[in-house]
Amino acid sequence: MVANVAAVFAAGGDIRGDTGRGKYLFDAAGCAGCHTDKKNKGAALAGGRKLKTPFGVFYSPNITPDPDNGIGNWSDADFIRALRLGIAPDGQHYFPVFPYPSYTGITDADLIDIKAYIFTRPPAPAPNKPHDVAAPFGWRFLLPIWKALYFSPGPFRPDPTRDEQWNRGRYLIRALGHCGECHTPRDALGGAKDDMAMAGTDNAPGGGIVPNITPDKKTGIGRWSDADLEELFESGMLPDGDFVGSDMGEVVDLTTSRLSKSDIKALIAALRALTPVDNKIEPKKKNKLKPDL
Repeated sequence: MVANVAAVFAAGGDIRGDTGRGKYLFDAAGCAGCHTDKKNKGAALAGGRKLKTPFGVFYSPNITPDPDNGIGNWSDADFIRALRLGIAPDGQHYFPVFPYPSYTGITDADLIDIKAYIFTRPPAPAPNKPHDVAAPFGWRFLLPIWKALYFSPGPFRPDPTRDEQWNRGRYLIRALGHCGECHTPRDALGGAKDDMAMAGTDNAPGGGIVPNITPDKKTGIGRWSDADLEELFESGMLPDGDFVGSDMGEVVDLTTSRLSKSDIKALIAALRALTPVDNKIEPKKKNKLKPDL
């Protein structure tokens, strides 16, 4: 295991990661869903998935180990810098549609194991698609200013006043699972509204709505039992017997249903400890989509 970023640089080369552990972390981080254009039968992790946002259309990049179009030439240090700091190997800043504001919390050891697993996947020579984002949101040189306003580099630090289960759950929510990237509303510049953390939004990426998952009893999940939440994460079934669809259906299929029992319990414990926020989320009149819980 590697203790910190400095150790990776000092090692002078890559470090052998645990691919089995990396597969579990890869699933927990939801990498396959975003980086695979399943709709157009794209190769796994070859990118090209379209993401509509209020700022324009972004396309996920190829993260296969292809050396020309993917990340096959990336070192461990490159990988850690990208996810910890949002900076590409060539020094360019990534747009925060790549959830590095959450991934920054992932520990160095977990990042190295994730990279080790990704490098066991088949390379795909699919070129990356350019984003279609209007000015000024497409001006990459402005990203350092955005980061100064909204970005706090990690990694995650456990709270010594809380128990191990809570810390694990918070790590899953805030870092690996990056739940706030969808469930926290944003301001006009795309910065997360911290005082509304996990309170849901009707202006989510893709045009759908994302519900309030704070423990507020009127507008959140405060009346849900632990069994309700376990069933949701394992099968996607809601307390009323219906099932989640759209993006959250994919999250259940590719991520939460693959978590261990102990991690699901940790996730629930951390959700219970969130600050309740009274924020009722309803579909806009023109939006007939089912809430993506």
